Amino acid sequence: MLYFKHILFIYKFFVEKKLTEKMKKYIMWITNKLMSNIELTLEKIGLGNKEIAVYLACLQLGPSSVRALAEQADINRGTTYDILKSLQKQGLVSYYHKEKNQYFVAEDPQKLKDFISERQEQLEKTKTEVDGIIPELQSLYNNAEDKPIAKHYENLSGVKTILQDVIAACRAGEKHYFVYSCAAIRRYLYEAYGNFNKDRIAAGVAVDTIALGAGGETVGLDRRKWLSHKKTAPTYTLIYEGKIAMISVNKKNQLHGVIIEDKNIYLTQKMLFENLWHKLT
Repeated sequence: MLYFKHILFIYKFFVEKKLTEKMKKYIMWITNKLMSNIELTLEKIGLGNKEIAVYLACLQLGPSSVRALAEQADINRGTTYDILKSLQKQGLVSYYHKEKNQYFVAEDPQKLKDFISERQEQLEKTKTEVDGIIPELQSLYNNAEDKPIAKHYENLSGVKTILQDVIAACRAGEKHYFVYSCAAIRRYLYEAYGNFNKDRIAAGVAVDTIALGAGGETVGLDRRKWLSHKKTAPTYTLIYEGKIAMISVNKKNQLHGVIIEDKNIYLTQKMLFENLWHKLT
């Protein structure tokens, strides 16, 4: 990646050569694109927009006063000073005094690697802390089980979230769930989560499926029966661990799904499924 001094050098070089306005605009476009990529990367590692502006000003200007950096970053001096202190704590900027004046200077950009490593360590520490409070949060969550909850999902990503929830819930529970399947929607499930059956089997989760119409086959830890019907709606219903998940696709091929968390609804749907299952050959 080019640093800003290199970018400015390139720009000044071409301007001094007195190129056409069209070529100057092209060089400006390249310069702006490079700067945009740099800013985007800095944002990804956790710096805010104003932090990025001040940090880049430090790189461009070298040792500078708060006033000069504020002007370069187009941020007021008070805010710039606060940002510089924050960048200093993060190891990206340092300062020194010369003739009673304070100057700030950016550390070598290689320091960004140390910054990322520290962020990763902090995230690992935070993850450990979150793991410690999950039992208490889960207790609060479970206490609300007498209140039905409906969660809505859309598109392939939403369908994948539903299927992931099925595996996670069953892995921690009975390791068994029930499905009403329809061929018209089945391909969308594979598209959303191609490794679903592989992950389900790896988790030791079994499934009983009633297929509405022809199609479908067993792949492992599953049983399948067919309910003959000439006309079926493109829907998919999963009955698992106190929940009912329903997925449908409309005429525009838009996917919609909902998970209903309610013990009584779950028990009723499970009873109806098992009753129908035993009647089918």
